[in-house]
Parts: sequence; C-alpha cells; structure tokens
Amino acid sequence: MNAPASLPTAETLRSALAGLLDGLPARQAAQAVERLIATYRGATPTEAPILRDRADVAAYAAYRMPATFEAVRSALEAFADAVPGWAPGGHVDVGGGTGAAAWAASATWGGERPVTVLDWAEPALALGRELAAAHPALRHTRWHRSRIGSALTIESTDLVTVSYVLNELTAPDRAALVDAAAAAAQAVVIVEPGTPDGYARVIEARDRLVSAGFHVAAPCPHSAACPIAPGTDWCHFSARVSRSSLHRQIKGGSLAYEDEKFSYVAATRLPVAPAPARVVRKPQIRKGQVLLDLCEKDPALRRTTVAKRHGDLYRAARDTDWGDPWPPGGDV
Repeated sequence: MNAPASLPTAETLRSALAGLLDGLPARQAAQAVERLIATYRGATPTEAPILRDRADVAAYAAYRMPATFEAVRSALEAFADAVPGWAPGGHVDVGGGTGAAAWAASATWGGERPVTVLDWAEPALALGRELAAAHPALRHTRWHRSRIGSALTIESTDLVTVSYVLNELTAPDRAALVDAAAAAAQAVVIVEPGTPDGYARVIEARDRLVSAGFHVAAPCPHSAACPIAPGTDWCHFSARVSRSSLHRQIKGGSLAYEDEKFSYVAATRLPVAPAPARVVRKPQIRKGQVLLDLCEKDPALRRTTVAKRHGDLYRAARDTDWGDPWPPGGDV
C-alpha cells in the first residue's frame, strides 16, 4: 500500500488542525460535538446543512476530520492496490466539507491535480480552504458551495469521492448522486459509517454502480451480489486514528488512538485486479494457528485456518489485519 506517502500528509493535517483550533474553548467545542453527534444519528433533511457556523465546523474538524481522513485513505489505498499504475488526473469530492477526502487522495497518490470540493455549508468550505493552505498539493483546490442532491451537477473527472454523505440525503437524492458520480467519473469511492445502515447504503450504491457498468475494485473480490444475507450481518472495516490532545479532550477519551469503523465501495470503469480474497473480520490468533474470515471471488464467505505447519503463509497470516487482501500477493 501507499503508507509511506500518507504519513507526512497525515502529520501535516494534524498540525494544521491543531493550529487552526488553537484557542477554541474545549467546553464550547464539546457542546457542539454533542449536538453534531445527535444530528448525525438522526434523520437530516437535504434542505438543512448540518454544519451551520464556524463553531460547528471547528468542532466537526476536531471531532471527525482525522477519522474521516483515515477511513477514506484506507478505501483509496485498497482501490489503488486493485488498479496499479493508475493515478487520478482530477478529483471531485462531493459533500467534502472541510476536505478530509481531498487530503486522503493526496496521501494515496502524490503530486498535484485539479481538486474540487463541493459542499452546501459555506463555513465548512471556508475552514477547509484554510486547512488546505498548509498542504502544497491542495493549495489550489477549488471550494464550491453546492446543494448536494438530485440537482447536483458533477464536472467530468477521473475520481469522485462521496464520504459520510449518503446518510444526510433522502433515498431519491442518494440514487441521483450515485448516478451523477457514475456519469462523471472513471472511478467512484463511497465511504459510510461501519453500521448496518451505513453498509445498506453502500450496498445500494454498489448495485447502482455495477448496473452503470462499473467493476468493483475493493473491498469485494468480485462484482457479483454481496454474499451476506440481508439482515444477518454487515461488511465493515476499521482504521486506526491517532488522537491529538485537543481531540482527546473534546471526545472525552484518554487513549492516544481510536478505531474508526467504516463501510465502503470503490468501483471503476478501468480494468481491475481485485484481491483474491478479503479479510472481513479481525483475524483470530490462537496457539499455532490463525483463523481468517474471508470474502472470496466465488462469491462466498469462508473461514480458513492457517496453521504453523504452513510456514511462510502462517507468518503472513499473523501479520494480516482486518481489511487486508489474502493471501498477500498471490491467488487463494
């Protein structure tokens, strides 16, 4: 994956957030965070942006931007692994707010490219513009206020990202947005919370993308129907997020990290080489063996046991993480 390139970008983002939020009263931020949590867990009509003013945006950036960055970066890296040698010539981030997905794309593919962030909350765009000034590759990003819904027009580009947005839309607007992204881009990456409802929205979007002629690059090893029986389980993954001291204060936690659970689909019109299989649960390491829950190309879900007698494969299994392809660099 592209972790070496992503590390400086992640550090730059953390530094930019710390500088921007310096002086923000933690109590004020914490109160705004509580309201945002309640709003995100509820039903938000498309006519009402969640982020209303700069205080909301600052709280959102401290509370959510690091986690959104890591989740989207994980999804983009999985996509990059399935389409080796390709890099987007342009990127449109729909509902991008303060620009976490733009930072994630920059962490995945180095260099500069035309980037446009669309959002309906002007305070979020303004703060995103300020943050982006700290990152040379994003200094020329365009920040446009747009209503995210059925009337949205997306300019032609290579990559469209839609992260943590579908929950804010009505069902017709979700469908219209996915269709617009598919019509505009070679690749579409959609990230939602790692909850049953978030997974259901991802599957809905995945089906529309496949119907539009896209191939699933990640996380699935195939473009067929998901083998999970509806209502029995959900597919999601986890990204480790480093917490700043302000982040810990606002979230009321003491650990230096947290784990962000997310669901995603990365699809493209380009030829793809998806993983032979994907680890869809945290591996269970036991004495002399590792249990891996895999989604396979069949499509099927299967648990496999890798024992110590398997030598190199066993050592690889001990180092394998939730969400990784399996086996590393080879066919099942």
